Amino acid sequence: MPERAAAGAVAVTAQVQVALARRTLTPFGLWTYGAAASAPMVVLVGGIPAIYATTGVIALPLTFVLVAGVVAVLAVGYTAMARQVGHPAAYYGILAHGLGRGWGVAAGMVALVAYNAIQTSLHGLLGATLAEQLGGAWWVWSGIAVAVVGVLGVRAIVLSTRVLAAVLAVSLLIVAVFVWAGLRQPAAGGLSWEGFDAPGLMVSGIGGAVAFCVAAFMGVDAPGSFVEEAVDRRSIGRATIAGALVLGGVYAVAAWAMGVGVGPDVVAGLAADPAAGLPFSVLDRAGGGWVVVAGVVLLFAIVTSMLAFHSVVARYVFAMAREGVLPAGLARADGGARVSAPRRGSLTQTVVAAVVVAAFAVAGADPIGTMFTWLSSLGATGLLCLLLAASMAAMTAPASVRGERPGTWEWRFAPVLGVLGGSAVLVLMVGNVGSLLGAGPGSAHPLLLPAILAGTAVLGGMWAEHLRQVRPEVYAGIGRGTPATHAVPDDINVSI
Repeated sequence: MPERAAAGAVAVTAQVQVALARRTLTPFGLWTYGAAASAPMVVLVGGIPAIYATTGVIALPLTFVLVAGVVAVLAVGYTAMARQVGHPAAYYGILAHGLGRGWGVAAGMVALVAYNAIQTSLHGLLGATLAEQLGGAWWVWSGIAVAVVGVLGVRAIVLSTRVLAAVLAVSLLIVAVFVWAGLRQPAAGGLSWEGFDAPGLMVSGIGGAVAFCVAAFMGVDAPGSFVEEAVDRRSIGRATIAGALVLGGVYAVAAWAMGVGVGPDVVAGLAADPAAGLPFSVLDRAGGGWVVVAGVVLLFAIVTSMLAFHSVVARYVFAMAREGVLPAGLARADGGARVSAPRRGSLTQTVVAAVVVAAFAVAGADPIGTMFTWLSSLGATGLLCLLLAASMAAMTAPASVRGERPGTWEWRFAPVLGVLGGSAVLVLMVGNVGSLLGAGPGSAHPLLLPAILAGTAVLGGMWAEHLRQVRPEVYAGIGRGTPATHAVPDDINVSI
């Protein structure tokens, strides 16, 4: 038995000596991944009109501000842990160090389900949009998108970052033009501030609005998974928190401009009427050319959001396989000690996306009403739970993780505030998830989402216990398999 454990330890150690290319992503590149995953164009075109139409909450701009604040505070503990742990499978590593190895594996499995769900849901949205505009079956367009994202996913991350940054820049430009078009021609003849009135939050639809807003922010935590490749680990926190705050401001102003442009009292009705054409009817005031550009950029924004989530999933697969929690072959490098992209993790996510798209196509499911709505809701709920868990891990992290001079704000106050605010948001989200799914009152279908997440976490914990009993050397290395900075030589040194 000792010989078996020793042999296993050697095998795991050898497997760990594969690392992602270090000092590759700048702070701006990290921020780009988080913002591109959230996809401002998708929120403008699909998210904001859907929230108005479904909930009728006029104070949507204020709701965005409040949710952004909660997400930003939750991100403080998450990014503090991500910086110190330095693990590409961020939630997996964070909970393994802060709450225990079993919790780490459970978090890793939930993260894989959540990120895959969001990434794959976008294939339904893209396929349906292209099928409506160009004809053909939605799943054909989705299949093409799977292939495109798969090809980009195995390339060096620098290429993906450039693509994401270009699309994100144009997306933010279009949102700015939309805001200008809505505010320069207010429906009431002057600017209305009803969208920021606190009494507007005391309405029956506020729970659903909060649920939709949380979904809009999912993806801002993506920088945590690129910590091994970051030029500066401290930039993980700045990129994530700035992403939440900046996007919160962008979404709040866009929602306000939509209300001002058509009138706060009628925006919900117009958003629910396809003939009204929101937000394009407002954007058209700046010139018809902007509408055409916005339609094209929307498609690219969906693809780049897919690519951002794809890259995160690939790193989770790579990092967990590197420690033997997932099949070790998924972390094997095709050549060199440092890899510019986790190719096998990328290919794994591509296969998962292809299988899910095929399953929904064979089942004849609605690509938006079922595939996009259900999978994106599942992913958003899972990621909010993980952010909460990361804040709890920050509060309980040992001194060896917190470092020599831990800050009271990021290790105590912010995590406590995040847990309190995040718990309230989670209760509202789970209690109103039916509005996200379009389920009727009293339907038990929305309970499937928390059940899936809870079941995944339990299975992850059971797998960790199995590893503890059967492969103790792997269990001992859970969350601790990231090579030291200079333990793995760069490719140029290997060649010399």
